[in-house]
This record gives sequence, C-alpha cells and structure tokens, in this order.
Amino acid sequence: MKSRLSSIFVVAAMAAGLQFGTIAPAQAADYEIDTAHSFINFRTLHLGYSWLVGRFNRFEGGMTFDSGGELADQSIDVTIDTTSLDTNHATRDRHLRGGRYLDVDTHPTARFVSTGFDGDASGGILTGDLTFMGETRSIAFEVTLIGEGGDPWGGYRAGFEGSFVLTPADFGLNYNLGPGAEQVIVEMLIEAVKQ
Repeated sequence: MKSRLSSIFVVAAMAAGLQFGTIAPAQAADYEIDTAHSFINFRTLHLGYSWLVGRFNRFEGGMTFDSGGELADQSIDVTIDTTSLDTNHATRDRHLRGGRYLDVDTHPTARFVSTGFDGDASGGILTGDLTFMGETRSIAFEVTLIGEGGDPWGGYRAGFEGSFVLTPADFGLNYNLGPGAEQVIVEMLIEAVKQ
C-alpha cells in the first residue's frame, strides 16, 4: 500500500472494483454496492493518546468488475453522504459536521470516481479522483479482493478491502483537532452484487 497519501474522506468506497478475482464471469459486469454489508470507517488520533473512530452510515455506488478481463474494464464510482458521519457521540458528531470542520450543510456529499488500476489477480493500486469540500484531488491506494462467488439468494457477489491515509488540510480543513489529527486513516470494506 502506498501508505502516506494525502487525500480525504470518502469514499470512497470507494475502493473496490478492479481486476482481481479467481472465478468470476468471463466478461465485465456491472455491480451495485450492498450497503448493508459494506462499511466506510475512519480513525484519527485523539490528542496523540488514543484513537477517535467513526464511520459514514450512508453511501451508494457501483462498479464494473471483470476478475479475468482487461484492466481497462475495471471501475468504481461511490458517493458518500457526509451528513451521516457517526462517531457514537452526538455532541462530537454535531461538532464535526458543523461549519468549523466538515460543513456538511454546504458540502453534503463526497465522491470517488476511479481513473485507473495497476495490479494483478491478487490486488493492486487503484487511482481516482476524490471530491470533498468542493475540492478534487487524485488519490491512489491498495485494494485487495476478499472473495467472490454465489450467494444463498441466487446472486453473485464480490468483496474488496482498501485503506489510505489522507490529510484534511489538502481539502482546506485546517481546524486543529490536536496532535496526530493532521491525518485520517480511511478504511473501506466493500461488498457488491452483480446486476
């Protein structure tokens, strides 16, 4: 993983649909993210002493995935509802959503759109454009196939994981949350269903 990449929340979900896999259909297919079985989590240091952990509860997106095909066939597009930020503490959530930090009234969504993938059947580096707080930055991070196959309901699923380190200041967020909070680790655990 390219570990210290400057970029931010979201979505991303971001992290999925690329060329991995072992036993999938022979050509690219469209997948929809199953948000009931997917998670976009984040963590940052609190005062340099411990972790502040949270998640985004609402997001949506899709991907084109071909586990045995051309790299050019792989893509993903994920939109996150930033108003759904949840750190399991109502007062803190209001603070983080407010105008001094995420300003979700002005910027209620973040979006990740992939632009390329470099890897093999076991995983690789996904690149794309992350739009957050009205700013768009190119980011890159490692993604890995967890597994794929049929489900009990007659569908076909694929699951991926990926994470990256982002710097909020790259998106104009310079509010001081204490030592170590200059960077945020974003983790994406994505399960998607073939359409």
